[in-house]
Amino acid sequence: MTSSTGTGLTGRELIKGHAAARDFLMLIDPDCQFPLSAGAIAAACDRRTGIGADGLVRVARTKSLPGAERFAEAVPEAEWFMDHYNADGSVAEELGDAARLFAQVLLAESLAEIPESASVTIGTRAGARAVTRTGDLWTVDMGTALLPARPEDDGEPGGSDWQGWDTSVLIPGIDGPRAGLSVTMPAMRCAHTAVALVDEAELDAAILVRPDGPGEPVRYEPAPEPGSGLELIVALGEETDPGSGEAVGVARLRLLTSGMGEAPSCGEGCCAAAVALHEWDGPGAPQSYRMLVPGGEIGVHVGASPASDDVAVLLTGPAQITGRITVL
Repeated sequence: MTSSTGTGLTGRELIKGHAAARDFLMLIDPDCQFPLSAGAIAAACDRRTGIGADGLVRVARTKSLPGAERFAEAVPEAEWFMDHYNADGSVAEELGDAARLFAQVLLAESLAEIPESASVTIGTRAGARAVTRTGDLWTVDMGTALLPARPEDDGEPGGSDWQGWDTSVLIPGIDGPRAGLSVTMPAMRCAHTAVALVDEAELDAAILVRPDGPGEPVRYEPAPEPGSGLELIVALGEETDPGSGEAVGVARLRLLTSGMGEAPSCGEGCCAAAVALHEWDGPGAPQSYRMLVPGGEIGVHVGASPASDDVAVLLTGPAQITGRITVL
């Protein structure tokens, strides 16, 4: 497959694939022999004049990536590093979607042996991350999530004044402000606001545009950190997992990202939504959630972190290679 994009990637083969409709270009460059520029990446990812993708990932050996030498010494098991860039050529902080496709490429290209139910440790800008293979699905260790500090009641956190939200959100297409809960994924340095809606009609009525794009933007009080994401959630109840017998929460989502506007999927956003649902459900809440997003279905497991009081999160979803492109 060829493409005369004039991207500066002339002669290179790129692997195209997606993870729940988030698509990426993967460049196999183990020894970092090919210099990447923001302009070349943006040109390749352009959906009109380039190949088109949400981002580009260089598959590089950790020891060969400039600036990762100490990381390679500290985590020798992370042989491969996910050198991830956004569609505009800027360095990406996101993890979940690209990591699943990254692991799929390692397997398909025989760069790593990943037997069924086994894990591969990869290097990312969020640190070393384990990615586990289960059939056609990949589970990514997303690290921990943080919730806002709860007000105290008689010296105890989470007292009667805590309502499960800390932000007021005005969403175009929906009447009146809605309560939102801030969820932070520290390893990815990304913040999210999760909003529960009444039903799917409200979810469909929401108008979501990029903050810097045309149209009326979502408004927050107080304003979140720059680059924050928004998750609109409709809880659809619980079901029983036929294998384990455990309760699984089910929800439908729409996701707004700062970089690409409304997204078909966002691993970090799905994690933030699951953490919020777990918080809102209170004692006895499910630990596993099935998230129905425009790009497909994502699973999230929420549990206690063994190292802190934070919430540990695992993300499970598909990844698929769709083609190979030789740039002319």
